[in-house]
Formats: sequence, C-alpha cells, structure tokens
Amino acid sequence: MHWADIVALIVSGVFVGFINTLAGGGTIISLTVFLLLGLPIDIANGTNRIAVILQNITSVQAFHQKKVMSWRKGLLLSIPAVLGSVIGAQLAVDIDREAFEKAIAVVMLLMIFFMFFKPSQFLSGRADLLSRKLDWKQMLIFFGIGIYGGMFQVGVGYFLLAALVLGVGFDLVRANAIKVLIVLIYTIFALGVFVFNDAVNWKFGLIHAIGNIVGAYVASHMAVNKGVVFVKWVIIVVIILTSAQLLDLYDLNDLLKLILNRS
Repeated sequence: MHWADIVALIVSGVFVGFINTLAGGGTIISLTVFLLLGLPIDIANGTNRIAVILQNITSVQAFHQKKVMSWRKGLLLSIPAVLGSVIGAQLAVDIDREAFEKAIAVVMLLMIFFMFFKPSQFLSGRADLLSRKLDWKQMLIFFGIGIYGGMFQVGVGYFLLAALVLGVGFDLVRANAIKVLIVLIYTIFALGVFVFNDAVNWKFGLIHAIGNIVGAYVASHMAVNKGVVFVKWVIIVVIILTSAQLLDLYDLNDLLKLILNRS
C-alpha cells in the first residue's frame, strides 16, 4: 500500500467520522475512497463497517460522559435494528444500488422540509411522546431502518434521527447520542455477515478507522457544546451534498481524483 493511500484513508476518515456523528451520509465518502483505491463495491461496503463500529464506540463514550445518553430506550430500540441489519447485510451481497439511492436522496431532501415546517418540534423533541412506552409500531420502524442500514449504511443516520425525534420524542442532541448507540450495536452484527461472506478488507478498514475515531470524538463534543441549532444546520448542509451526489448532480469521484492525483 502506497503512503498516499494511507493518507487518503485517514484524512477522509476524519471527515466521515465527523459527519456521521453529527448527522449521517459520510459513508458516501468512505465508499468512494475505497472504490478509488481498487476495492470492489461489495467489499467496500463491508470494509466500511469496521470504521463505523470504532467511530461509534468513541461517540457513545463521549455522549455518555456528557450525560445525554438514554441507555434503556437506546438498547430497546437496538433490538429490532439488529434484526433488520442482519437481513439487510445479507441482501447487500447481491443488490443493485442505483435506483434505490435515487429514492433515498428524495427522502433525505424531504427531511429538510420537516425541519423547517415544525422547527421547534424537531429541535426540542416531544415530552408527551418521550414519556410513553415503546410500542410495536416504533419497533417496526427501527426494524426497517435496520434493514436499510445493514444494506448500505449511507444516510442511515438521517432516518434514525427522524424516527428518534419525530417518532420517539427526543431532542436532536439526545437523538444523536442514541443514534450512534443503535448504529454501533447493529453494525457489529452486520459486519459479521460481511465477514462470513468474505467481503471485508481489514487493512483498509482499520486504517480508515483511525481518522473516523478522531472525527467522531470532535463531533460528539461539538454536538453537545454547540447545541441543537448547530447540529440542525450541519445536517441540512450534509443532506443537500449527499442528495446531490446520489442524484448525480455532481460526482465526488472527480473531486477525490483531483485530490489524490489519480486518473
């Protein structure tokens, strides 16, 4: 492995860890870098899960130290997400991503509308929902999100945030904390499926994870210190950039090729 490849994996990992902790969508960068460095798409998809696990271990610890982690509900919501992720990861071994990515981009853009349509609800959460016990409808939603996360991981943070804030009642900061806990737990199981199917490059994944850990540490502290308004605007910017990439309005590959000086 060339030293430039190592630098690209670590530097991109910092951005990915930061973006994924505050919002989601950083996986697009990870997959693009892996593909540019020669990994097939199925192995790139599986390899990405290594960094996701390590960055979320860092984030969970930081959110716990800041006392914004709701462990009980987070662990309960992780159960259906884990079950869904195992199914999704198995489907990811042989699935066409292109049409599905376009649909996901549209859903992501719709999230911006909801954030502005009822901003106080999205920022502050809902105490009436938060006080209720979790029901089967909420569990089914997280099962579905787990399937998607197991398949692609790209943008799963947006769906988790929407479900946690609008469906469960958490404010955006606490929702971010539970989001990284759920992603951590279900990704461990999803990675196991990819390992079983021999779709993981450990060297690339562990090097990329170094940057992910740094980015996740910085973002998890900023999410609490800057507050929900800061997180909201980070999410909006990332949603726009991610959706534009998924809709082929621009190509991140071209930008990274210039940075990495590759043809």
